[in-house]
Amino acid sequence: MSRIAFTASRADVAEEALAELVDIYGQVPPEEADYIVALGGDGFMLHTLHDTQHLDTPVYGMNRGTVGFLMNEYQPEGLTDRLETAEEEVITPLAMRAITADGEMHDALAINEVSLIRAGPQVAKLRISVDGRVRMEELVADGALVSTPAGSTAYNYSAHGPIVPIGSEVLALTAMSAFRPRRWRGALLPSTSEVRFDVLQPEKRPVMAEADSRSAVRNVVTVLIRSEPGLRHRILFDPGHGLEERLIREQFV
Repeated sequence: MSRIAFTASRADVAEEALAELVDIYGQVPPEEADYIVALGGDGFMLHTLHDTQHLDTPVYGMNRGTVGFLMNEYQPEGLTDRLETAEEEVITPLAMRAITADGEMHDALAINEVSLIRAGPQVAKLRISVDGRVRMEELVADGALVSTPAGSTAYNYSAHGPIVPIGSEVLALTAMSAFRPRRWRGALLPSTSEVRFDVLQPEKRPVMAEADSRSAVRNVVTVLIRSEPGLRHRILFDPGHGLEERLIREQFV
């Protein structure tokens, strides 16, 4: 039998599933597991991927949360067979370096997106550079984000950004409630691009930066974002229900 490490969110339904599955399949530490099974919603799946990024162990999620875009259907029977026949998607995270007004540097990784969000009543003013070249002198908006294909249906989609196919090696740069340029629709960039945001008037218009809605860094003045090809996350899906199919299906809802 495959060695499985189960992990669950704090939701009652997830903890009940954890107890049921451990009783059936046993439990091993993540470092000794052939598979890691995450029980919860998409937020908990991201949490699990971040916590196990030092391992090269595939992660299989079962939905015990709300949305479950990154999760498979919960079913306790036949789990070993499902794991052995699952389709694997490999995704590369984003690396964020946020520099604050006092010169401190904060590094973080994001599987879905890196976002800059206004932290006060005034809209943010951002200068956008790509690979060292200024592409937009001033974006006036509630914020902006850079998304991976895997994260393009999350925060990015809520901000009216495009859904990006898995494997396209493209990043989505999307504005949040842009005031000027009012009709700017964002940009699609090669995954090798380095995106730089400089915060204009940071004292009057403070901005915070987040990686996957975690690791909030306040009073940023510069944020650098790039893909981190040296790291990878292996996610498992039931056959016919992989990320590529889910991203296509999402566009026809």
